[in-house]
Amino acid sequence: MKARRTRFVAVVAAGLLALSACGDAGNDSDDGADGPDVEVEKQDFEAGTRMAELQKAGKVKIGVKYDQPGVGFKSATDDDPSGFDPEIGEILAAKLGIDDDDIEWVESVSANREPFLQNGTVDFVIASYSITDDRRKVVGQAGPYYVTGQSLLVAKDDDSISGPEDLKGKKVCSVTGSTSIKTVEEEFGATPAGFDTYSECVQQLKNGSVDAVTTDAAILLGYAAEDPDKLKVVGEPFSEERYGIGYGKDYPELCEFVNETLTSAFEDGTWKEAFDATLGKGGAEAGDPPALDECA
Repeated sequence: MKARRTRFVAVVAAGLLALSACGDAGNDSDDGADGPDVEVEKQDFEAGTRMAELQKAGKVKIGVKYDQPGVGFKSATDDDPSGFDPEIGEILAAKLGIDDDDIEWVESVSANREPFLQNGTVDFVIASYSITDDRRKVVGQAGPYYVTGQSLLVAKDDDSISGPEDLKGKKVCSVTGSTSIKTVEEEFGATPAGFDTYSECVQQLKNGSVDAVTTDAAILLGYAAEDPDKLKVVGEPFSEERYGIGYGKDYPELCEFVNETLTSAFEDGTWKEAFDATLGKGGAEAGDPPALDECA
């Protein structure tokens, strides 16, 4: 485990250098254009399973972020969201026999991901949704399909923060309900500032209301690449965040389905194609697919 963690930090650190040198990684309005061509499959699902119900309905509702360049992003002029998470959503829908035109994308901020799954607002959440034991008490989470790490975004001219050890007493912004904001408060003594979206946090940073923004490196790099003259990502990642696919706890059969879909995408190259067409545009490398958690 220690050797694996060292390799993970090295890979993400290399991605930090590559992406921070690129000024257009956050401009992903056409991210999906070069994504994988996924074949829609009509499988024979067991009657009564959630997979069979969704296939029969011919549509699926997927919650994604709209404010995370490269991960999940949708501007006011875009018809559909783009980014790595929506690409994964299209791969999942295709395995259900559902075309991407029949996906209903629903904006999901960090605070409403569990409620959306619990009340049926969405069928799946694929929204930089870190797998945690607490979340698995109330919803299902399968995966992970991607592993990243928590990092820090600061003003370009700020030399007072070079890593999490400099956060004590600093005002640090992240989204309400995220694991990131708990980490910097409980482990590093930061003063938390919670907002609904990361774009709000970035604006707070730009106007000087907070000292830093924290979340996963993949997300922060997108913002830094959009405005490299004002923003920078500092330090090495100081956590391991494993992105999972959320589903309603009433449908445990979805776990095996999701894991089988991800395994297939890992093996046939569509997972890497999806990464290269989105986060990879900034220079980051997909690396090896992560090991999937076993289903209970």
